[in-house]
Amino acid sequence: MTLNCNGKLIDTSTPKVMGILNLTPNSFYDGGKYATENLILNQVEKMLLEGATFIDVGGYSSKPNAEFVPEIEELNRVLPVIKAILKHFPEAILSIDTFRSEVAKQCLDVGVALVNDISAGNLDDKMLEIVAQYNVPYCMMHTKGTPQTMMQQTNYDDLVKDILFYFSEKLQQARSLGINDCMVDVGFGFAKTTEQNFELLHKLDLFKTLQVPLLVGISRKSMIYKTLQITPAEALNGTTVLHTIALQKGANILRVHEVKEAVETIKLVLKTKGDF
Repeated sequence: MTLNCNGKLIDTSTPKVMGILNLTPNSFYDGGKYATENLILNQVEKMLLEGATFIDVGGYSSKPNAEFVPEIEELNRVLPVIKAILKHFPEAILSIDTFRSEVAKQCLDVGVALVNDISAGNLDDKMLEIVAQYNVPYCMMHTKGTPQTMMQQTNYDDLVKDILFYFSEKLQQARSLGINDCMVDVGFGFAKTTEQNFELLHKLDLFKTLQVPLLVGISRKSMIYKTLQITPAEALNGTTVLHTIALQKGANILRVHEVKEAVETIKLVLKTKGDF
């Protein structure tokens, strides 16, 4: 399974790493950490050198109960940074983490290669149209409601079956518009309890039936630190454990805060699969 990212074909049959670059002051783990251009560029360089295939740039925290951010503020956070990154690292493959079509459009105009949408188009009915227009890879995540309301919407008839049906519909909709390079993200922590998150991880291999790359965003999330009764800052070891399980169950892309550890995890898991 390949993704065409600004003319570069990325083969996801060998798992890849997407490094997280949060440009928000209120993200659950690294909010406000990259407040200057030098800090941002140093972090991007570090992630690229450590083996990140993608850098995912986000300007709107989607943690539970996150505060609303106006569209203009989101654009002001991400656009100057994207331009600076591509000026210094023109070969970098950037993803924009947004559910707003106008934010996606303006970022694609300056060189972003793919769109990562937590709402799969549900929060902006023009998103799929923009992705189709620019003919870029699209990651669609499962959630319900908004970041402000999602944790009140954790009821399912059958968790895995409901989410598989959701993606089947979304993929059909995307393909009807000519969007061929799609990825899915089951949305760990989004409109799901801790128990539901672990059920999804246990059954993650069932999502391979969708026959598209599977992105896993589990880095330092509450299912880890709440289970272990620690803080997000202490959750790297737990993250690595769950990354290992996700890879064994077919994950193609790991979206992570720490690139080096994720790359090492992939190398070791591949060895267990006979890549000697």
